[in-house]
Amino acid sequence: MTTPVLVPADVRARLRELRLALRSHAGGDGLGQHSSRSRGAGLEFAQYRAYEPGDEPRRIDWKLYARSDRFFVREAERDSPLTAWIIVDASASMRQADRAQPGRSKLDAAKTLAACVIELALRQGDRFGLVVLGGDAPRVVPAGGGARQRDRCVLELVQCRPAGAWPGEASARTLWERVAPSSLVVLLSDFFDEAAVVLAERLASARREVASIQLIGADERDFPFEGGHRFVDPESPAERRVEAGRARADFLARFAAARAELARRLTARGIRHAEYVLDEPADLPLRRLFGARASDPVGEAT
Repeated sequence: MTTPVLVPADVRARLRELRLALRSHAGGDGLGQHSSRSRGAGLEFAQYRAYEPGDEPRRIDWKLYARSDRFFVREAERDSPLTAWIIVDASASMRQADRAQPGRSKLDAAKTLAACVIELALRQGDRFGLVVLGGDAPRVVPAGGGARQRDRCVLELVQCRPAGAWPGEASARTLWERVAPSSLVVLLSDFFDEAAVVLAERLASARREVASIQLIGADERDFPFEGGHRFVDPESPAERRVEAGRARADFLARFAAARAELARRLTARGIRHAEYVLDEPADLPLRRLFGARASDPVGEAT
């Protein structure tokens, strides 16, 4: 199976500098901090498994291949086990794109960010799962590991389309059964739905470590419109007609205040939070969350 490319080559290269980690385990060099019986590219040999496309050639046991004529990969007990869940908002509002890049929507950006997190988890030998929220019901790829799991998640991302509103509480309740305590949850959303904020808060309160990224259009950041405009809510019949030049200052002030309040509310719950504007490099919010400052007491809000 050929995996669709969601992560640009330059971004993929810069991901090598990042590492997914629970904030409670941050600090030090990572050796022996929280060992377990999980399997991955660790230090102490644990078992063999059959080779899968995407595995690093250096992990193949060539002596065993010479005896059996089959490829096997050496797995080890890992010193920093982690299960990462990526939750993607695929509601209709994520269809929004900027005039400068009409072919790239917020959902497209969320797909790239999700694929970046998946690549980080795969490189570390961690388990990861995917939840897509939008439309009729959540679409879930259960947590697993390895290159085939990466392919399953990427295929789900490629196929998903923005539709409907954020699902009701009953539909989202399946997350509690899927996402185990002490998991890392990366939530990608425009956070225009209050229910998305509530979900992040509830997961954090239930001993899941949450990192959130708010996706913002460059047009929202700059409001470059002139003349009369009609703005339509894609998830409801609501619309508003304005004279853009006159409305610019008020919109920018209100939008900045709403973003600041969202960051304050999430960081107050211990949630690492970052913003991502669609014209920025895709790895920028991941650096804010999982770069040098990832061990800060609260996440960086921009």
